[in-house]
Amino acid sequence: MPDLVDVHADAQTHSRSLVAKRLLAETFGTFLLVTVDCGGAVIGSLDSQITPAARSAATGLLIMTMIYSVGNVSGAHFNPAVTAAFAMRGVFPWRRVPTYWAAQLGGAFAGAALLRWMFGTTDDLGTTLPAFGAARGFVMEVVLTSILVTVVLGTATRHRSIGANAAIASGGAVALCSLFSRPVSGASMNPARSLAPAVLSGRFDDLWIYVLAPLTGALLATLLTRIVHAHTHRSEQQAAQGR
Repeated sequence: MPDLVDVHADAQTHSRSLVAKRLLAETFGTFLLVTVDCGGAVIGSLDSQITPAARSAATGLLIMTMIYSVGNVSGAHFNPAVTAAFAMRGVFPWRRVPTYWAAQLGGAFAGAALLRWMFGTTDDLGTTLPAFGAARGFVMEVVLTSILVTVVLGTATRHRSIGANAAIASGGAVALCSLFSRPVSGASMNPARSLAPAVLSGRFDDLWIYVLAPLTGALLATLLTRIVHAHTHRSEQQAAQGR
């Protein structure tokens, strides 16, 4: 009996450690995402050498490298919309969604706070705003998130055959969406990325777009994936949850 108790205690300790590692990975990854993407806007407003194309490439590369780095730990979501999509797909437990969202928001606010400390509220800390009206901004964010989440779910479905190359696909999708649409809506695709700089800069214009549109896009992408890939696979759970 003592041996069984020890085994159970070890299992609980391991489980808590794994949860902590997952949340740390999500916090750190989202912190870097906001620091790079919002930082690109802030620094670009101070130095014209940082072009919109450079910002898009940098954000895509950041996503790619972080998926390679910690994807096996947490699934490398870094985005509440991606977490919601995995849960709707049925490959990520709904009970973990609130803690992942909390970690992502914590990392996003930490990144925005760092930028505010370094540069003040220059360029509203990179707050995303619709340049051609709320309706167009909303539709664009829905479309962009649908593209991103379709790629994320599609590579997760084929995780066993694609493997680490999923990082290239996801990072490429982020860069692709940003390159052609940043002037329209800011190419957020991520509620955490938009919420943090908006709150810390006090710029709340049309913020609802960047919360509702990514979640709507995630839902549409999940429905499309369900049609194209009707059955889920064990490898999807590994891709969504990490090890």
